[in-house]
Amino acid sequence: MQGKLKNRWLIAAAAVGIHISIGSVYAWSVFTNPITKQFGWGLKDVQFTFSIAILFLGLSAAFLGHYVEKHGPRKAGTLASIFFGLGIAGSGLAIQLENITLLYLFYGILGGIGLGVGYITPVSTLVKWFPDRRGLATGLAIMGFGFASLVASPIMQALIVAVGIAKTFYILGIIYFIVMFASAQYLSPPPEGWMPEGFKAQVNAGKKQIKRDLAQLTANEAVKTRRFYLLWLMLFINVTCGIAVISVASPMAQEIVGMSAAAAATMVGLNGLFNGAGRLAWASLSDYIGRPNTYTAFFIIQVVLFFLLPNITVPLLFQIALFLIMTCYGGGFSSIPAYIGDLFGTKQLGAIHGYILTAWAAAGLAGPIFAAWVRESTGSYIGTLSVFGCMFIVGLAISLVIRLDIKKLREQAGAAKTSVEKIS
Repeated sequence: MQGKLKNRWLIAAAAVGIHISIGSVYAWSVFTNPITKQFGWGLKDVQFTFSIAILFLGLSAAFLGHYVEKHGPRKAGTLASIFFGLGIAGSGLAIQLENITLLYLFYGILGGIGLGVGYITPVSTLVKWFPDRRGLATGLAIMGFGFASLVASPIMQALIVAVGIAKTFYILGIIYFIVMFASAQYLSPPPEGWMPEGFKAQVNAGKKQIKRDLAQLTANEAVKTRRFYLLWLMLFINVTCGIAVISVASPMAQEIVGMSAAAAATMVGLNGLFNGAGRLAWASLSDYIGRPNTYTAFFIIQVVLFFLLPNITVPLLFQIALFLIMTCYGGGFSSIPAYIGDLFGTKQLGAIHGYILTAWAAAGLAGPIFAAWVRESTGSYIGTLSVFGCMFIVGLAISLVIRLDIKKLREQAGAAKTSVEKIS
């Protein structure tokens, strides 16, 4: 059995392969101008394709999370590769037929389903392979999702110029299918009770303790707890405000600190770098300071920065503040799977993660719309930032309230352990 044991770092590499493929959805804006110019479709109509994809990411993650748990990561990853590959390649057919409804169907719905299943599949597997470094493991995979647009954008741009929009979709669809399908074949959970050799030796020697999960719940049991909804709200607030800022970063920088359009565009490109880096950095840090402290840190940092941003007059300081916000935005995604494992266990982590990700789908629709509405109502982005600062205060309060649930669970676990010891 030991000879057949898979390498957990190759499992992590396979997870990155899937996430760096599906994360290309963040580069959708590369297609926006070429499509609107070629067909004369409205900008909002073309951008709606992206909104549909994010919506179906959340819906498919929620409804197909149980499929991931029942059939395992290899079959689930294969399913994701088929849906995403077909969705991207099918978008080429939609472009050839000049049919925006088909584009919604292929890129938005089919691609979105591939996104959702592909997102949760490797994450739940990695948590089980890295009992000693949950945050690092999930951070690695989800970092791939964040960095994907940096890799995909220039490739997409070059292909569009060289072969046209339709053929670009065909080529990308085939490439993503191959990468995701190959990656999925290596994915599998570790044997029951498995631990890394070095970590196992330290545990046996009494130098390390296995951090026990506070519970082992099914997805249906998890959604009946208060802490599930507190987690959902924390992710929703973090993502809503983050997506809203991403959607208006360029005009906001021009309005508040007078940056040029070119400088603001460069800043937007660098946002992706800090979004991706924050996913790995914060998730890795959470292994040491704990997930509750990590989320509380997100909200404290962003409360301060969102109220400071309107008063910053130096472009460099404005960009530094925005980049720090981007790390918190990305870190929220990468820290949540490990947080779920801590609070609910790994029995059905994929399914619970899927349910939690409906917060992303809701935020993906609400964030940009809410930012635009507040901007129109208040007449400036300064009002928008103040509203988001208040939302982060609510998030901070929730991050403190959930600690009461965690404390109660620890007390119950301690009481149960004492009871068992007395009986034995």
